[in-house]
Amino acid sequence: MLSAELKSKVDQLWNKFWANGMPEHIEALEHMSYLIFMKKLEDYENNRIIAAKKSKKEYSSIFENNENKRWSVWKNYPAEKRLQHIRETVFPFLKNLKKENSRIKLDLGDSYFEIKSPILLEEAVNAIDDLKITQQNLDSQGDIYEYMTSHLKTAGLNGQFRTPRHIIRMMVEILDPKIGQTICDPACGTGGFLINSYLHILKQNTSEDLIKYDQENVPHNLIGDKLTDSQRNFLMNKQFFGFDFSNAMIQISQMNMILHGFTQPQIQYANSLGKQFNQEEEFDVIFANPPFSGNLNKSEINDDFRVETNSTELLFMELFYNKLVVGGQAVVIVPTGALYGTDKAHKNIRKLLLENCRIDAIISMPSGIFRPYTGQATSILFFTKGEKTKEIWFYVMENDGFKLDTNHNKLIKENDIPDILQKIKTKLISEKSWIASFDEIKEKKWNLDAARYKPIKKELTPSSDPIKLLDEIKTLEEDIVSTVDIIKKDIQDLE
Repeated sequence: MLSAELKSKVDQLWNKFWANGMPEHIEALEHMSYLIFMKKLEDYENNRIIAAKKSKKEYSSIFENNENKRWSVWKNYPAEKRLQHIRETVFPFLKNLKKENSRIKLDLGDSYFEIKSPILLEEAVNAIDDLKITQQNLDSQGDIYEYMTSHLKTAGLNGQFRTPRHIIRMMVEILDPKIGQTICDPACGTGGFLINSYLHILKQNTSEDLIKYDQENVPHNLIGDKLTDSQRNFLMNKQFFGFDFSNAMIQISQMNMILHGFTQPQIQYANSLGKQFNQEEEFDVIFANPPFSGNLNKSEINDDFRVETNSTELLFMELFYNKLVVGGQAVVIVPTGALYGTDKAHKNIRKLLLENCRIDAIISMPSGIFRPYTGQATSILFFTKGEKTKEIWFYVMENDGFKLDTNHNKLIKENDIPDILQKIKTKLISEKSWIASFDEIKEKKWNLDAARYKPIKKELTPSSDPIKLLDEIKTLEEDIVSTVDIIKKDIQDLE
């Protein structure tokens, strides 16, 4: 967890971009990422050089004959020269790293360094230096970037937006991914699901006495000391895959993974719903929070989809099914409306999942959980490919530990997440959770809205004890009278 001091420094960095003509959140985050990558690249190379000397091995640094590309060199240039040097020399150098098969890379595509103010650049360089990224461990470096991404306050194109980290952690813990499983997010955004899956697996493979916990009970110092060399190689190079249709998000996700220790993040630019995307079974695990709204032109949609629709939210639901291997599992966020929509496409996608997957659980979340991006009602869908559904465990979450207001960032005591994580293990029934059978769901035309299956409480009947019934009525009347008296007093106080 970041200290208040580091959070304040990140806030100040954001304010500098805002005040100096770059108010767009994604554009600002992109350019902060570029600068942090420049700083991180030199740190990485310095560590490699030191390691090579200790082991008496030869090592050819990417800065060999490129000394003026080092952060420590150009940061001391005069303001105007520094800006020109980065735009004309350093940034093109970074873009070519991918072509030269660099040991660490960020795919910058056709991007350009668009900071135009020497003053903003100078302030940003000083602010990043002040974060002391070199001295921070990987946990802190990752936390710095995660906190930066939390400043994304508006939805991007096609409705994608950042998923709160506590929701991601809950989803990852529900599925409980393991080393050796291939994990994919086909709409990866800032890479939150991939990063938190990685941290979850590291925790599984770190000795308990080495793990430290912050004030929010989030584990740190996850070094994976129990991993074999081959397992670590798989974890860092072959386990995680992400796709996104936004160049900005691809770069941000790659940067996020680099700051968590990955040198070659498997994050690619792709329209996961488009004709060129491979729909064959491939992954053991899928986590995702895909775009909630949007429609594709029929000419763009992959021909392998069986459900006829141009709705992105429904196409993603089939994509999750298509990309999982048999026995593979998905925990994904969907609009609640997709679970009870009455048109043919909505019914067909739900029927497909129910008949070909074991839908393990559906968790209905409160509508304010994704504010300020959207107030749309959402649900978490957990399913396993390859079995027919027999019954579904439903849970209606009322609170996630944060105030359900516009900003959704004030902590409150009420939090259903621990209860969900406990009850989902054995599918316990409670006031907030219940089970519906396949036959019940089929009878209701594949409707997967949790509220449709909530058990009806038994009401008082004429056969109930009349004395107790009268006592309850009297208590209710007293409560009403008391409330009316309070309201009257409040009105009198205002007069």
